[in-house]
Amino acid sequence: MSETAYLNGEFLPLDQARVSVLDRGFIFGDGVYEVIPVYSRRPFRLPQHLQRLSRSLDAIRLANPMTGAEWTRLIGEIVARNAGEDQSVYLQVTRGVAKRDHAFPKGTKPTVLVMSSPLVTPAREWVDNGVSCITAVDYRWLKCDVKSVSLLGNCLLRQSAAEAGAAEVVLFRDGCLTEASASNVFVARNGKLLSPPKSHLILSGITYDVVLELAAASGIPIELREIPEPEVRSADEVWVTSSTKEVLAVVTLDGKPVGAGRPGPVFKTVYQAFQDFKRRVIRRAA
Repeated sequence: MSETAYLNGEFLPLDQARVSVLDRGFIFGDGVYEVIPVYSRRPFRLPQHLQRLSRSLDAIRLANPMTGAEWTRLIGEIVARNAGEDQSVYLQVTRGVAKRDHAFPKGTKPTVLVMSSPLVTPAREWVDNGVSCITAVDYRWLKCDVKSVSLLGNCLLRQSAAEAGAAEVVLFRDGCLTEASASNVFVARNGKLLSPPKSHLILSGITYDVVLELAAASGIPIELREIPEPEVRSADEVWVTSSTKEVLAVVTLDGKPVGAGRPGPVFKTVYQAFQDFKRRVIRRAA
């Protein structure tokens, strides 16, 4: 089965999907996106993803081109038309095609793209042994809560991690933890789970919310607050979380071990709870 995409009302092979060079997503990065994991052909936490999409659209003053029910049907159709039980659905909405001008054009029709690729979750080796990360100053813009397609800062930071042979780059702004280039970050200290609270400086992660729910259900104390850099570097455990990474332990940071240098007990509890939660969600949807 070839990859099928949806573009502006039409289903077509992905390699035939085309947009104008005057699309504001191409010219300005004027648009937003979502990435939705699909397990056993069932989108994971779809209502929450669609709510975040609406918040991002509201933030850039772009009307949502579809209702929640229309998005749900469209995403279900894309999943059905593409191979694989586990998929990663990408959807993007831009302000559309217009003469190049920084100000918003009037009367343009949004460009809507939905496509799917195989969902690649962390290898068992990464889960069992953890990953290495580096750190950097968070120099991105001040609206990181908007899931914008303007990702040059994230790309530059992620490339620095790739060149260092690291899985991610953990970011600090004004001496405190924000997030990673494409992940949220959690810290465990003395059995307590810490993370920065939601703000304009971090993306409101869907997996972030799931982790907090599962940690609370497991009786793990939680504290959402600013976390100074020294607390991160001296933590017992550090994790990164996202829709594709799920929950992943960081065992070295800038070449130095995190805690004991291996995935810790709090991580193992939450990781297993996450896998059990996924299975329950899939069974309920069957």
